[in-house]
Amino acid sequence: QVQLVESGGGLVQAGDSLRLSCAASGGLFSKYTMGWFRQAPGKEREFVGAIRWIGYNAYYVDYTDSVKGRFTISRDNAKSTAYLQMNRLTPEDTATYYCAASAQSGSASVAGLYDYWGQGTQVTVSS
Repeated sequence: QVQLVESGGGLVQAGDSLRLSCAASGGLFSKYTMGWFRQAPGKEREFVGAIRWIGYNAYYVDYTDSVKGRFTISRDNAKSTAYLQMNRLTPEDTATYYCAASAQSGSASVAGLYDYWGQGTQVTVSS
């Protein structure tokens, strides 16, 4: 059983930055695909990005188009923690952000791939 705990959300102004953390316990963290999703009020949960283990010490990172160039996903396997660095935030980024972990193969952008989810952390960006 893997437990995920997000932190780092908050209220910021447009143009500001935030870094979200996702601390994992249990499981073999280094081999999990770690995904980030977000859900705004009245909207469906959407894929933000993911970092996938592709063998040895190599990882592949992918993002949804709306955050490319602004958001960066990274991980520290020694700390069993994944990060989502968010720069140049806009009000459209306001949502509850969730991290998720998967040991399965498949499309990292699909929520159904993930076995474990965190509780979510709120990010609010004011204009």
